[in-house]
Amino acid sequence: MVAAPCARRLARRSRSALVAALTVLLLQTLLVWNFTSLDAGEEQRGGREKRDRGGEQRGQAQRRGPAAPHGKAMIEPPSPYTSLETQDGYFSHRPKEKMRTDSNNENSVPKDFETIDNSNFAPRTQRQKHQSELVKKPLSKQKEHLRKKLEEEKMKENLLLGKNSNEAVRVSDHPGKNSSVSSNLKDIDRSPKQHLLKKVENSSPELKYDQPARCEVTGKEAVSAMSRAKSKQCRQEIADVYCQHKLGKLMPEQVTRFCALEGKANNNVQWDEDSVEYMPANPVRIAFVLVVHGRASRQLQRMFKAIYHKDHFYYIHVDKRSNYLHRQVLQFASQYPNVRVTPWRMATIWGGASLLTTYLQTMKDLMEMSDWPWDFFINLSAADYPIRTNDQLVAFLSRYRDMNFLKSHGRDNARFIRKQGLDRLFLECDTHMWRLGDRKIPEGITVDGGSDWFLLNRKFVEYVTFSNDDLVTKMKRFYSYTLLPAESFFHTVLENSPFCDSMVDNNLRITNWNRKLGCKCQYKHIVDWCGCSPNDFKPADFHRFQTARPTFFARKFEAVVNQEIIGQLDYYLYGNYPSGTPGLRSYWENVYEEPDGVSALSDVALTMFHSFSRLGLRRAETSFHAAGDNSCRYYPMGHPVSIHLYFLADRFQGFLIRHHATNLAVSKLETLETWVMPKKVFKIASPPSDFGRLQFSEIGTEWDAKERLFRNFGGLLGPTDEPVGMQKWGKGPNVTVTVIWVDPINVIAATYDILIESSAEFTHYKPPLNLPLRPGVWTIKILHHWVQVAETKFLVTPLTFSNQQPIKQEEAIKLHSGPPKNAYMEQSFQGLNPVLNIPVSAARLDQAKRSAGLVGARLEAWVDSLVSSVWSAVDICSVGPTACPVLQGCAQTAWSSLSPDPKSELGPVKPDGRLR
Repeated sequence: MVAAPCARRLARRSRSALVAALTVLLLQTLLVWNFTSLDAGEEQRGGREKRDRGGEQRGQAQRRGPAAPHGKAMIEPPSPYTSLETQDGYFSHRPKEKMRTDSNNENSVPKDFETIDNSNFAPRTQRQKHQSELVKKPLSKQKEHLRKKLEEEKMKENLLLGKNSNEAVRVSDHPGKNSSVSSNLKDIDRSPKQHLLKKVENSSPELKYDQPARCEVTGKEAVSAMSRAKSKQCRQEIADVYCQHKLGKLMPEQVTRFCALEGKANNNVQWDEDSVEYMPANPVRIAFVLVVHGRASRQLQRMFKAIYHKDHFYYIHVDKRSNYLHRQVLQFASQYPNVRVTPWRMATIWGGASLLTTYLQTMKDLMEMSDWPWDFFINLSAADYPIRTNDQLVAFLSRYRDMNFLKSHGRDNARFIRKQGLDRLFLECDTHMWRLGDRKIPEGITVDGGSDWFLLNRKFVEYVTFSNDDLVTKMKRFYSYTLLPAESFFHTVLENSPFCDSMVDNNLRITNWNRKLGCKCQYKHIVDWCGCSPNDFKPADFHRFQTARPTFFARKFEAVVNQEIIGQLDYYLYGNYPSGTPGLRSYWENVYEEPDGVSALSDVALTMFHSFSRLGLRRAETSFHAAGDNSCRYYPMGHPVSIHLYFLADRFQGFLIRHHATNLAVSKLETLETWVMPKKVFKIASPPSDFGRLQFSEIGTEWDAKERLFRNFGGLLGPTDEPVGMQKWGKGPNVTVTVIWVDPINVIAATYDILIESSAEFTHYKPPLNLPLRPGVWTIKILHHWVQVAETKFLVTPLTFSNQQPIKQEEAIKLHSGPPKNAYMEQSFQGLNPVLNIPVSAARLDQAKRSAGLVGARLEAWVDSLVSSVWSAVDICSVGPTACPVLQGCAQTAWSSLSPDPKSELGPVKPDGRLR
């Protein structure tokens, strides 16, 4: 009687012991982390290679085991609650998701991404990354704080919805006044102002869920979208659209086809390099529609200069969020009678219905401009550039003036529909494309698509804009709820319209596709789908422009990535500039302008830019000041006036800060510009080891895996940033290196191994460090067989501002004291300090504690001492009159943002009708 319960207890204990043993074994197998290369996450490698690699790593860890102090492992193991997922070339610490890297941009559907899964997009729990342009962005929080915050938000949403997030949601029977249903493409005939107020402004009162319910939101994707949407209005729109679709009142079931052809038109066009010599008597006139965003005003002006001719027309739409660029465009557009800027602006997103709305509205505007007799509509972005001259383009289009030029996907249509997500219902709100469920393709028509860059003749544009027939009306409604609608709408309408015999399967462009680098699901923060983006052209690609196929434009180009290729094209088309022309190898791009408002800058950027200004004034004083003479001594005044990135020969040269200062000799305010350049912080060990594969290492944020650079130029980092470590490799045998992160007081924050394959070029990894990071200069050591081969440094700056106001002591102590208990990870690495000869000093820790509470002038002095250790003030100049007699005028320098830049400057129209 008694033995049986004892036996059961023993059995339960045995099972518990077995589970514990298996858990320990699992942890041991995950002891060593490894990298494979930037492309290690490719599906083609398969699980077998990863398992083999894991076994090799475990063997290495065992061989190094005895060297670990007190038996501790050299490599920080992953948490047993974390799944390691290879993505973008490094292991990210987050729950594993089903992911697939689909191509949904231009010629979508990449051949080498067949198995990517876009089926499940669960509620987002990760902080989303946005390209900051050094502007204000949400601060990162501690993991526990983030978890609690998410739980609180979920509770609020559940209270709002009155349901558990997994339950069916009862929604209003009446759509809200400003729902996206009423702002879709069928309303394009409204005036631009009314349309934008409806589509963009989001200024309507918040909608409520206290109206009679019409349907239950039971679809998994719709429930997920509602749980993730930020605004109540967006949640109401999602519910309204879902219910309309569920009731069969949203999507057309049957559409009339007006094309007499069976299948697709097969029109071949030929290009003759000598055709420009036979210009017709009545050449076509082109309406160039430029849809631009960002801050690259000089690159835009250079492209505009290359395509301009007095006989054509230029209509420019600037994204609603790009106010600086809008100001620049308004300024140069006023110089030319055939250039206009849209009186309305939209905030378009990648893959969103808003881009198609923008195109249709610009078409309507152009059709209503009776003084612009254009024949062709061409859409371009600031990342495009011509590869043949305007005269050649006009001669070609004049020969085929009745044709429409679009590029189709060229693959199986059913597969295209599935890969493009055309059989899914999407809705754009809260600057996000939400996936709400499945839908059926309308019967009666052929659906097609491909690139969203095209050339359309006036007759077809008029048809698309004003026709009320069954095809156009229903297609506008269908594509109001479609992902990447501009990549399919015009193809589908044209191929089913009376104009179907005018289609040419060629959009006259060359696009630089590199699927392996460009398809990284990089748009998941704005769309419930995985998409692709083209790469930038480099000088090695120039031969691709010289093709017999009719092509007149290429994309993409970015001067911050490579300006040389743009110069090559420019010289090829229009010849070299005169000898001695300044600024040909320089490039300036604005980061901040005073009208943007200081709130546009992050606290990190504002802190650094103020420090850069003070470094410039100190340089003026030490370089130009004479004893007893205050004419070159200054006191800083106010916030920076403008900030520019400066590049020379495609190398980042630092920041240019224009700022005000009071001249102490005459007590007058002057405007100066300071050039600061980052110091070299990457060093190869001395004496160099036999290990020669490592070429460079850098720490930063906003890593662009496609272009393989940090978009946060200069690496401006604060205590709440999450830095990424990057290494560049030369060819060689497979090797394993160890990377060690050391904070300013010699606390080892992280250590991990990287397995470098023979073909690897770049590796990058973001260690999951607890925040805030301790301010100061950090050191990254790279070891091979535990012998140091190189090191690099980076600055985590203390903040002098919080929410653009001088920081208070309480906030300073919270942000500048490092993580709780100096623990950057769950595992401590203090046992490695003596092994690596990295001493921990109590005096350093005490000094760090004292510095954490600094505010005011003492905090600024601390910041300046740290900044000057990794940045140097190269030069300073005067924007206007100055009392300092030796201070050079900025316009006379070669580096200032006010220096001459003839390649981008726009002047009067030349006798031949061109600007270039």
